[in-house]
Amino acid sequence: MGEIRAFLAVDLDDDLKPKINKLIKEFKQINTKIKYVELANLHLTLKFFGDIDTNGLKLLEDAISRTVSEFKPFSIKIQGCGAFPNNSHIKVIWVGIEDDTILKQLHDKLDNEFAELGFDKDKKFSTHLTIGRMKSAKNKAQVKNTIEEFETIEIGEMEVDRISLKKSTLTPAGPIYEDIKIFEL
Repeated sequence: MGEIRAFLAVDLDDDLKPKINKLIKEFKQINTKIKYVELANLHLTLKFFGDIDTNGLKLLEDAISRTVSEFKPFSIKIQGCGAFPNNSHIKVIWVGIEDDTILKQLHDKLDNEFAELGFDKDKKFSTHLTIGRMKSAKNKAQVKNTIEEFETIEIGEMEVDRISLKKSTLTPAGPIYEDIKIFEL
């Protein structure tokens, strides 16, 4: 059947997107090059698979189903703003996740299942929502100041009651995400 670029994610609740959009607007006031994530595409990545053979999708779906059956819906708190790798060397601007113990447990169980299927285990897992990627060092000090100004911003809480296996198609205008399968907790 071929290959698809795939990842596993928690989609952001729609009612939290306006607050994140207000934060993005703060960064847009700075004269710099940041590629922002479209609001419709905001998600928390649980696992990035890269290019996978579609013949193996059933194995992947079965592993996800087995794992999510052990979890009930849970809440996370979306709060804080920061940068990877750090505020002095900004490549990615993110919004953080608090109260993420169960989310990390879900990730770790999934990661173990995926390792048994031959995927590399994640070296580091950080619960965050990427909101933008720095494309230039122009006015980096202003970007750093804005990150620090909003480092404790409270976006809100949401219930995680499903995760989505997604296909990512890269286009010049940006990625297009499509749900392959949704798994209810």
